[in-house]
Amino acid sequence: MLTPDNLRYSSDHEWVKLEENNRVRIGITDYAQDALGDIVFVDLPEVGADVTTGQSISEVESTKSVSDIYAPVNGVVVEVNNDLGEEPERLNADPYGDGWICVIELSAGVDLDSLMDADAYVGLTEG
Repeated sequence: MLTPDNLRYSSDHEWVKLEENNRVRIGITDYAQDALGDIVFVDLPEVGADVTTGQSISEVESTKSVSDIYAPVNGVVVEVNNDLGEEPERLNADPYGDGWICVIELSAGVDLDSLMDADAYVGLTEG
């Protein structure tokens, strides 16, 4: 499984990439998309929604099941990947690129060090 070193990870299998202006881009990991199978629908969060760590913010439907996507950080959704509405398979094809789900502006005091680094996440998935 692909686990880029420049990202942070949640135990719920979301990845977090720090961007400019106190924002993070999030998506699901390669491990998660592989476990889900062929993704056929993505219910995106609403722009402007306040989110709390651990809160369900999105839902992904695959040929196997329906799974919640959880906020890995506290903040406000400022952008969503509308392309997933027409092409949900992007989550399978490019989970760390074109398959991103949303961008969250971080709440004050959010510490990304509370999330796992790549080594810790690999340990979780291989444990």
